[in-house]
Amino acid sequence: MKSKIGVYICQCGSNISDYVDVDAVNREIEKIPDITISKVTMFACSDSTQKEIANDIKDNQLEGIVVASCSPKLHTETFRNVAKRAGLNPYRYCQVNIREQDSWAHSDNPLGATKKAVRMIRAGIAKVRNSEAMETITIPAEKSVAIIGAGIAGLRSSIELADMGSNVFLIEKDHFVGGRVTEWENLCTVDESGSELVARLYEDIKKRDNITLFTGAEILGLSGSVGNFNLNLKIRPRYLKSSADKKRLNELMEKCSEKIPDEFNYELTKRKAVYKKYDSALPDIPVVDKENIGEELPLIKEYDDCIDLNQKDENISIKAGAAILCTGFDPYEPKEGEFGYKKIKNVITFQQLKRVIELNRKEFSYKGKVIKNIAFIYCVGSCEVNGENTYCSRYCCTCAISTSTFIKEKYSEINSFHLYRHIRTYGKQEVIYDNALRKGDIFLKFSDDDPPEVSEENGVLTVKINDRLTDGENIELEPDLVVLITGMVPRKESKHIGDIFKTPIGRDRFFNEVHPKLRPVETVIDGVFIAGTSQSPKSISETMKSALSAASKADSLVNKGEITLEPTIAVVDREECVWCGKCDEICPFDAISKEKYKNGTVALVNIATCKGCGMCVPVCEKDAIYVKGYSNQEIEGMIRSIGEEIKDENNG
Repeated sequence: MKSKIGVYICQCGSNISDYVDVDAVNREIEKIPDITISKVTMFACSDSTQKEIANDIKDNQLEGIVVASCSPKLHTETFRNVAKRAGLNPYRYCQVNIREQDSWAHSDNPLGATKKAVRMIRAGIAKVRNSEAMETITIPAEKSVAIIGAGIAGLRSSIELADMGSNVFLIEKDHFVGGRVTEWENLCTVDESGSELVARLYEDIKKRDNITLFTGAEILGLSGSVGNFNLNLKIRPRYLKSSADKKRLNELMEKCSEKIPDEFNYELTKRKAVYKKYDSALPDIPVVDKENIGEELPLIKEYDDCIDLNQKDENISIKAGAAILCTGFDPYEPKEGEFGYKKIKNVITFQQLKRVIELNRKEFSYKGKVIKNIAFIYCVGSCEVNGENTYCSRYCCTCAISTSTFIKEKYSEINSFHLYRHIRTYGKQEVIYDNALRKGDIFLKFSDDDPPEVSEENGVLTVKINDRLTDGENIELEPDLVVLITGMVPRKESKHIGDIFKTPIGRDRFFNEVHPKLRPVETVIDGVFIAGTSQSPKSISETMKSALSAASKADSLVNKGEITLEPTIAVVDREECVWCGKCDEICPFDAISKEKYKNGTVALVNIATCKGCGMCVPVCEKDAIYVKGYSNQEIEGMIRSIGEEIKDENNG
């Protein structure tokens, strides 16, 4: 039991004191036995108050402190460090949230908020009284990072990590690097194509000996924990001999016939059974499509010095101290009939348009028809009021308008009509929108509940819209091409990767960070970080920034060769445990196994994996497991203190 406790009640400017009578609270707290110091502060987190608290701890030999202020998410580490500097065990401190959980929640009842603040602080004091001194846990760490996905986020974070001294394993499921950005020949706001950007990053990777790139690689399983992840990989072969001459390979690709729908061009064209995704795809080695090469038997015989269909998958294991998930995105695939998609031949997606532009270098045509008038329909698969994808995909408006301008510059006499719910060309990209207006692009706005109608009759494509910018005038267009501006959705492979790493998924189905502002690239799984569009829709510049952030976080974790973890983990009383297995069944982090003890079997907690969530505690019938920092004594003491407060109020 701690007998010397200091309490600090924060006004938080006026966030708390506007609704909680902090002076009245302080008078009540001063009456509690063992309270050595009780003070009201303007900002408890300010440098001056931190110094004051540290001095109070030293001068009065305090055995515990309670800070009643804002959310522990914001300042737990702040006040733990204050305690450390003053020589007090940092886990003998408790932060009580009287802002979000009291002042803001009960702004309509100041008297009630004041009473609640007293109860909450009393509970915090009871917790500190029964708290135990704890020390952080230190475990060894591999000074290496596994990066899942070699799109631009994966490529950029690899380079940054390598330059900071970490060994990097860059793992890509495809046989070629670059991801979706390679499909885009003209990028917004820069004079560089997607393939040129990827080539530049790839050349930087080749210069660094501490980056190992795996292509055609699939993650089969994961074991271990932060500092010592073991990843099992399956490497799919290219079915080409390593001794194959490059000139012979080029001849082989030339002679191979085009019969297979080309995924890279969204099936607008056919590809060969020996292929590269695009002419300058990297690594600069083609791939044999084993499933479809069977029809090319004469070629297989002629080029047996190149092709080896007997190659087998290779299984390997790698060790990494941390992992960054850069699994990217998929473009939303409209439902059949959505705005005429797949029902009307000249209705395509924005991604298909980008490939049509690249495939039509001289004349802008689609399926034999010269295109003069284009209707862009925005927010298809994004910002859906009643749909699945309620979020904004951020990049769509800017890229669509930029592409419209590019088309006008590349091909003459093109008329563009933009049918939109909202236009979001944020930041300096507003200039792109202004440029399109000046070039004569026409913008028509529709309401959420009244989208445009797309139809075709006698070969004439028609788009009808109720335009809100002209007080609801019904406008009818006859474009040559309708382009659906589709948003981003999580890549299909992301779910598989998320299940392997046990990474939480948000309501938008992208990987979820701990906190969007305070810990924007961290997940609740220690050592697992997220970057790029695996986390949420992002532009290229935003993707690059998140990649740098994730790289910095991963390196700071592993660069010392050891990792410090929180001591708030589950602890097993081996004398009481009889191993019923219920704790293992309910643990979401696979942190519990079993071990032999004396003449029986008991639960064993993996200290590196346990997150201290406490889900194992209530299922233990023998009460043989608890979470450090949340023992029965601490929690029951908090409950009793609140009960005593209510009892005193009723008697008073």
